[in-house]
Amino acid sequence: MIRQATPADAPAISRLIVLAMGPVAAKFANTDDPAKPLELFERFAKLTGNQYSFTNILVWAEQGEACGMIIAYDGAKLDELRKPFLDYTRSQLGFTGTPEDETQPGEYYIDCLAVNPDQQGKGIAKKLITALFDHAAALGHNTVGLLVSKGNDKAKKLYTYLGFEEQGEKQLLGGSHSHLQYKIPA
Repeated sequence: MIRQATPADAPAISRLIVLAMGPVAAKFANTDDPAKPLELFERFAKLTGNQYSFTNILVWAEQGEACGMIIAYDGAKLDELRKPFLDYTRSQLGFTGTPEDETQPGEYYIDCLAVNPDQQGKGIAKKLITALFDHAAALGHNTVGLLVSKGNDKAKKLYTYLGFEEQGEKQLLGGSHSHLQYKIPA
C-alpha cells in the first residue's frame, strides 16, 4: 500500500499538504481563498526539482487513491528544492515571507506528513514514517529530522514513540516548533 508518488497523485497530495500545513498553506498562496493553496501545491506536486515534488513523496494508497503521504528530502538540498517554489509564489502570488531554514545538511527531512481524516487512527502515519526510515537508509542517510508545532502534543507523542528525540526549537513562518531527530541504526 506504500509506494512512490506519481504526477497523477498530485490532486490528492495537494489536499494532504494543505491538511498538514494548516494556515501556513494559505500564507504561501497569499490568499484567503481555500482553492488557491490546493492549486499551488497540486502544481508543484506534479513537477520535479522542488520540495513538494512527487519524487520526494511516498504515499499510502487504497483503491488507487493516495489517502496518506509523507514528503522528505535531503536537508542539504533545502535551498535548491525551495527556490522554484518560492520564486513562483513571490512572482505569481505576491508571497513576501522568508521562511527560516527548517532543516540542514546531515538530515533527511520530513517536510509534511498527513493522512485523510477518514483514514486516521489506523496506523497509516506510523507505517509511512517507518517506510521512510528504510527509504532514507537506502539513500545513505543516518538521521531523519522533522519539526512539530508547539502544542501538537499528539504528533509529538507519535514521533517520540517511534524513537525521535528533541534537538531544540526552530521558528518557521511565525510559529515555534520542536526539532526532532531519529538516528537510523547502523
